[in-house]
Amino acid sequence: MPAPSPDRLDLIFAALADPTRRKVLSMLLEDDMAVSDVAAPFEMSLAAISKHLGVLAAAGLIRQERRGRINWCMLDPEGMRAASVWMQGFGQFDPVDLDEFERFLDVQMREWGEDQA
Repeated sequence: MPAPSPDRLDLIFAALADPTRRKVLSMLLEDDMAVSDVAAPFEMSLAAISKHLGVLAAAGLIRQERRGRINWCMLDPEGMRAASVWMQGFGQFDPVDLDEFERFLDVQMREWGEDQA
């Protein structure tokens, strides 16, 4: 896989910088979800969640698909792989271990939940 463009990396890392978007990614690690289900645990409008989903989709971290009248979201592992390829160029980083990334996101979700309480 060739190294991603700097613009693509900017989109990926900007998307990952937000805790709400990281929580969404963690949720999508479990399964594909309807947009309304993604929005359910958040105390924000559906429009606000849709903007977060748009950022994740623009970064290539998720895909969205219309099934009937419902919009579904799913992880796109190629987006994370692009960031991993770039980090490997420094010789200090191993390829992204999606299981480890899931554990990291689980911790982030728990911390996020504690902050919301």
